[in-house]
Amino acid sequence: MTLDQLRLFIAVAEREHVTAASRAMNVTQSAVSAAIAALEERYGVRLFDRVGRGIRLSEAGHLFLPAARAVVAQAAAAENVLNEISGLKRGTLRAVASQTIAAYWIPSILVAFRRKYPQITVELAISNTEEAAKKVREGAAELGIVEAIIDDPALAQWPLGQDHLTIVQADAAVPEHASREWLLKQVWVMREPGSGTRATLEHYLRRLGIAPDELNVSLVLPSNESVRTAVEAGAGIGALSSLVVAPSLLAGTLHAASEVPESRFFYGLRHKERYRSPAADAFVEIINLANRGHGPQMENGRQA
Repeated sequence: MTLDQLRLFIAVAEREHVTAASRAMNVTQSAVSAAIAALEERYGVRLFDRVGRGIRLSEAGHLFLPAARAVVAQAAAAENVLNEISGLKRGTLRAVASQTIAAYWIPSILVAFRRKYPQITVELAISNTEEAAKKVREGAAELGIVEAIIDDPALAQWPLGQDHLTIVQADAAVPEHASREWLLKQVWVMREPGSGTRATLEHYLRRLGIAPDELNVSLVLPSNESVRTAVEAGAGIGALSSLVVAPSLLAGTLHAASEVPESRFFYGLRHKERYRSPAADAFVEIINLANRGHGPQMENGRQA
């Protein structure tokens, strides 16, 4: 039994005329007759009585008609759901972002997306960069936004925005230049391994000829806020996103010892082989519109 057979049966039942049904459904009379015959033969029932040159619903046909209409109506409802999802009129986008992005960069994007697509629910998880990549790889999130390149052939990644790190301290007596020797002398407060912030800092240090394990690390903390608070309390120096430290620099509770000179990018992540939802594409487009003119964007994240 197929939906087409049910639709043709209903068309004939409502008109009690094969020719009229074929015209209404825009198919040939033979196609209509074949559909009815297939149903009758498959289930061993007669759905219509042939009276002279006309047809009438049989008792079985009368009983079957409401059920056929119900099935076709349910199919139409299901089709409507898919149309609404593809048209961004309903649905859920499951995304994951690393801490800096989730707390300081993406909230305005979420507001803009909500205004344009109020029927789409965004479920945003917060993890460090490595954990976020794992969620995308395993299908727990369709879209990830992280602070470092992920070495994973299963994931497509592309730049969505940019930022830079600032090395900060509580002491107002900042050096004119944060030299290699000065950095090695300092006590450090660090983010945990796996965070994009730490990966970016370690890449910068290596460019200066400093191995990360040469640093005098006093604390390793699991969030930007805990690092910032510890540095403000005098526990050492730290390197954090400019987005994270901007309020503290303005308030005078932190002072910039140095800026990591090169920009770092925020990267979108998708699984290369999983379904690409219209909601995720629309979310990426909102990000691109918000950041237009502020660094490279990729059309709907379709380039890695």
